[in-house]
Amino acid sequence: MEQPRRVALIAAAGFYVGPHLARILAARGHDLVLGDPDARLVEELIAGGTNVEAVSGTRDLTKRESSQRLVDAAMNRFGRIDSATAFSGLIVTGRFMNSKVEDLETVLQGCMVAPYHFMQTVLAPMIEQGEGQLLVITSASGARATPEAPLYSAARAGANHLVHNVAHEVARHNVQVNAIGTNYMDFPEFRRASGADDPAIMAKIERKVPLGRLGTMEEFANFCTPWVDGTSRFTTGQFVSYAGGWA
Repeated sequence: MEQPRRVALIAAAGFYVGPHLARILAARGHDLVLGDPDARLVEELIAGGTNVEAVSGTRDLTKRESSQRLVDAAMNRFGRIDSATAFSGLIVTGRFMNSKVEDLETVLQGCMVAPYHFMQTVLAPMIEQGEGQLLVITSASGARATPEAPLYSAARAGANHLVHNVAHEVARHNVQVNAIGTNYMDFPEFRRASGADDPAIMAKIERKVPLGRLGTMEEFANFCTPWVDGTSRFTTGQFVSYAGGWA
């Protein structure tokens, strides 16, 4: 009997590593549920023979209904979810003594509440089907002190530990839950926020990274793939930094 194609859900598929990960998983025989993808990406994937369910208006994972709509779309179209990947986070910078409780509430919403909703919603069908892989992309700042963003760093550390705890709870259902934390990645939002398009500023940024450069989305997508493509199923409850040696 022919095995059914795996189904991978990627939240925010039009952002960050989403498009690159979608292409790799499609090439490895997955059907896809994509949150807010670019229409051209969807056309490209369908033309290549991938079944794609695109769901719009789900970018904000702090709203539980965003995750629920993604899950509902997957179950209605394909009847299962074999893997799910999400990236979330709202950055607040500045010194701790200059911060306000509203700043803390902002980072907790983006860095803790969003993955909380995503994990709880996506894990339900995975537990019922008795298998699944869930990957939460967080931040390497959760692994070390980050004086320029202490609230953000602390919230990311909380998310990483939440993943660790959730993974232990659902391991008996043959479901794996892991986190990868990034920093110094080469994508438009980082370049704009950091001023990295200025060569002098870029040189300063690169000096902070032991490998001396920014990471690319292509190589990060390749790093993420074994965590969600079904080829490696004996790792759970882990957090790995992907930051060129910075953490």
